[in-house]
Amino acid sequence: MRITPPTSRELEEMHKRLSWYERVSNDIRPAKYLITKHVRCDADLTKASDGFLWREHARLAITTSDLLREVDSGNRDLAVLPVAHPSFLDLKATLLSRNIRSCTLCEWKCRVDRVADTKRGACKLNQTSRVNTWFAHHGEEPPLVGRGGSGTIFFSSCTFRCVFCQNWDISQDPSSGAPVDTRQLSLIMKNLRTDGAMNINFVGGEPTPNLHTIVGAMNQLDANVPMLWNSNMYCSEETMQILADLIDIWLPDFKYGNDKCAIRLSKVPRYFETVSRNHEAAQSSGEMIIRHLVMPNHLECCTKPVLRWISKHCPRALVNIMGQYRPEHRVCAEPSKYPEITRRILAEEMKEAYGLADELGLLYSPVS
Repeated sequence: MRITPPTSRELEEMHKRLSWYERVSNDIRPAKYLITKHVRCDADLTKASDGFLWREHARLAITTSDLLREVDSGNRDLAVLPVAHPSFLDLKATLLSRNIRSCTLCEWKCRVDRVADTKRGACKLNQTSRVNTWFAHHGEEPPLVGRGGSGTIFFSSCTFRCVFCQNWDISQDPSSGAPVDTRQLSLIMKNLRTDGAMNINFVGGEPTPNLHTIVGAMNQLDANVPMLWNSNMYCSEETMQILADLIDIWLPDFKYGNDKCAIRLSKVPRYFETVSRNHEAAQSSGEMIIRHLVMPNHLECCTKPVLRWISKHCPRALVNIMGQYRPEHRVCAEPSKYPEITRRILAEEMKEAYGLADELGLLYSPVS
């Protein structure tokens, strides 16, 4: 828990930094994914080369950004604009359907053909997405919950192998949950919004390997609801380009301040360069609450470097400095391998983390 509640000035600043998300959530502005449906794509989606489609994607990203600014300022009414056929969202869906035949959705870039399903990559998934559960989550950050909760969809499998994972039964079992296609996922999203959810929260496990299904579902959805990307942020640059025009608010993890800890505790290489790159890309395309889980004996190597990096590179992001760590999964099964994280976090460690955040001028979100 945060030691002191936010002041009225801090709350005002939090609302200011999440102003787009709040306007979409309250139906004052259209979600970004809806805007992409009104941007026409001139490419032949069945015949054009991948290179040509990516060049068209770059062009339409600029067009979409311009339209977004006009809509946000009140100078354009999306309701009077025709839905485009094919649209920018159709282009994104086409690129993703091609990508999973040589998958590079995450930074592992396994390049396996997930359609043929003759070999599995780091996520251990074929082209079928599996959802473990979905519900209105009232335990997320207060700005994301409101009265209706966060419409959270838990995808099975993950691109990490965190030894302390609290959702290991979901993240480490690619066969858990039930298969969903784009139509089923769109109905889940619509029902969550109809029941009052403040956003659609893609999480897991990890949502990244399921991006082709997620974008396909958006293409069949007509509900105005903010899209929230709740991720370990080990996405490829191509994935970040797809997401940039669709995500209304980012909820990324920033776990480690160095690659050594990432390799040892999550079995993932090139962590810091990849995740820091993607955090900067997310900041340039939208609003953001960064999560950092404080772990015992990892203040100097992880917490402090991460907070210093955020203050320099993502100064407008809200930060949730989390004290919920508890030993789970492999840490409990093999405590001698991970002796420094076999206990819960101490109050003194959290106080030190909050103290540094204050020194750096970070605005950290209260936790529920």
